[in-house]
Amino acid sequence: MLAIKGGTIVTMAGERITDGVILVEDKKIKAVGKDVEIPAGAEIIDASDKWVTPGLIDAHTHLSTFNEPQTINGRTDANEMSGPIQCHLRGIDALNPFDYGIPIARSAGFTTCYTGPGSGNVICGTGISFKLRGKTVEEMVIPGSEQMKMALGENPKTAYGEKGRSPMTRMGTAGVLRETLANAREYAKKLQAAEETGAEPPKYDFKMEALVKVVRGEMKVRIHCHRNDDIVTAVRVAEEFGLDYALEHATEGYRIAEYLGAKKATCVVGPLTMSPSKMEIWNRCLENPGILDRAGVTVCLTEDAGSATQWLMTHIGLCIAHGLSEEAAFRGVTVNPAKLLGLSDRIGSIEVGKDADFAIFDGYPFSNLTRCVMTIIDGEIFKP
Repeated sequence: MLAIKGGTIVTMAGERITDGVILVEDKKIKAVGKDVEIPAGAEIIDASDKWVTPGLIDAHTHLSTFNEPQTINGRTDANEMSGPIQCHLRGIDALNPFDYGIPIARSAGFTTCYTGPGSGNVICGTGISFKLRGKTVEEMVIPGSEQMKMALGENPKTAYGEKGRSPMTRMGTAGVLRETLANAREYAKKLQAAEETGAEPPKYDFKMEALVKVVRGEMKVRIHCHRNDDIVTAVRVAEEFGLDYALEHATEGYRIAEYLGAKKATCVVGPLTMSPSKMEIWNRCLENPGILDRAGVTVCLTEDAGSATQWLMTHIGLCIAHGLSEEAAFRGVTVNPAKLLGLSDRIGSIEVGKDADFAIFDGYPFSNLTRCVMTIIDGEIFKP
């Protein structure tokens, strides 16, 4: 048995606990509270004068798929650029358990991340949630957490427009997406009719099969969209086809915060300190997460990176300085991404029965003067 005692425990399931105790047994949280008795023989971690949080979650990384370290102009495994529709591809097939960025992100307190294809295609394939430990993919990934990546804006139209292929414009991108979803919906209807009536099923289509759960609303889609008009297009298409969706980046979300609040949208906001490297992110600002949160949007926070995930907590600190509440900051890397990934029954808060995932900091977690001194995943201790 493992016992963590002392410090400030941020449970994300109620009030913070000062000088409390967390007991861990069989990879799960057995007890947490102010007056929990530590059994004889337990291994004790003294967290006095430290902060203990749930294991941090970044719901939008490209850990491993961006292949760190990279060579100059190196081609990563994140984008299969042979065609704009790549829904049949799986991020799990590019996940390298020994990728450079995984231990670096873990040393910053991250215990669960989501990784997957990039945004060079209109439909990019599925990503997967995984624990930042293990030697094989099977040890790391969390089955059933697959979600489909889609993209609007400059990335897909630039990738194919420059080759003289569709899509070349934002109209073309939306058109390709809608056409593919319409075809998938018809394919899914024919499958259902065959199941219900015994009729001949449609000819097997590998790409359409990957979208059946999507158009039935059984698999969440993650739609890359920075600019305000791309964000609204994402919502419009998602509603037209009944998709269960989340908006990735939402860089200009602050411009339409009331609209997104009314939609009860979930936005995965970040990177938070990116340079204006392309037009659609010229208007990025650190006030964005706070504005969206106050409008009623569910905000998850991301570094949208591989090893640079290690800087997310410091960058969230900058957002706090620009209006993001501390509570929203903690939610953005714990309970909100856990819910988005469909894993809130396991991770995101310190509660009895949940996975024993924690981050222990030697100071205020969002300060650039603070270090994560220990990360615990399923009860296993990792030190930087």
